[in-house]
Amino acid sequence: MTFIIAEIAQAHEGSLGIAHSYIDALAKTGVDAVKFQTHIAAAESSEYEEFRVNFSFEDKTRFDYWRRMEFTEEQWLGLKKHCEDQGMEFISSPFSIQAVELLERIGVKRYKIGSGEMSNYLMLQKIAETGKPIILSSGMSDMKELDDTVAFLSKWNNELSLLQCTTAYPTQPKEWGLNMIPVLKDRYKFPIGFSDHSANIFAGIAAATLGADILEFHVVFNHSMFGPDAKASLTMEQTAMLVEGVRKINTSLDTSYNKDSIEKYDALKVLFGKSLTTKHAVKKGHTVSINDLETSKPGNKGISAKHFEQIIGKKWAHDLTSHHFINQNDLE
Repeated sequence: MTFIIAEIAQAHEGSLGIAHSYIDALAKTGVDAVKFQTHIAAAESSEYEEFRVNFSFEDKTRFDYWRRMEFTEEQWLGLKKHCEDQGMEFISSPFSIQAVELLERIGVKRYKIGSGEMSNYLMLQKIAETGKPIILSSGMSDMKELDDTVAFLSKWNNELSLLQCTTAYPTQPKEWGLNMIPVLKDRYKFPIGFSDHSANIFAGIAAATLGADILEFHVVFNHSMFGPDAKASLTMEQTAMLVEGVRKINTSLDTSYNKDSIEKYDALKVLFGKSLTTKHAVKKGHTVSINDLETSKPGNKGISAKHFEQIIGKKWAHDLTSHHFINQNDLE
């Protein structure tokens, strides 16, 4: 069953109330987990960090933006409890050692590593030493960096998984990289998922069909909302539709369908089947031609339509009216 993660990230805009409202909304969509990002500005950023997208009308610097995204430890505990009370797992990506320490104190079950942190071995070691599962994102990494990071983490024997991801917002179809899902499955022999930034459900549906073990995507109440990820996110309505589709795909892929087990169609095959009939009136002694034949329902009123070649060239045993169901005794 695909593990579905809806990422709020910074869509809460630093508002605790909005963050909780996202949790309530996501609880109605059927996702398995809600993911945040834990930012501690003083630990992860500096005056030299530039905006990836200069979207903010209230933050003079990227550092100011991260500071506005911070919650207190007590507030993080409240968000985690709210997720769990709604039947969803709380996940948050750390971006500093201090963020890891905070998340450890509130008791997260697993870690998701953003693609920009794949070479942050100091933080990765801190996380690996917890012994908890780690989800890696491949967004900005080539295969060598992925191999190196997996090799580095393998020393601690954590449960690893990796998401095919393209760092583009929103991601265009030619950038989805769905072909990498089976490639990565074969290469690493552990769960492979898909991190989507396409703003529609099509990529996620396709990823599930290709056997993605994890599906992650950003969520927003409306694509016109403020923030760097809004245009690359799914709305709540899209999220609910995606979850429904993925669950149905999971059920289909997990079911062994036997194409030879068709007994339940026996009655329908008679109902929709066709028997041979005369297309027009025919005379005794004339040679049966393909132009004499028609097919009519049901399929059990004479010679089956699939056996028409067996009567071509024979002679009619007696005169027949049009639309007569043909039987063997109608032939010499």
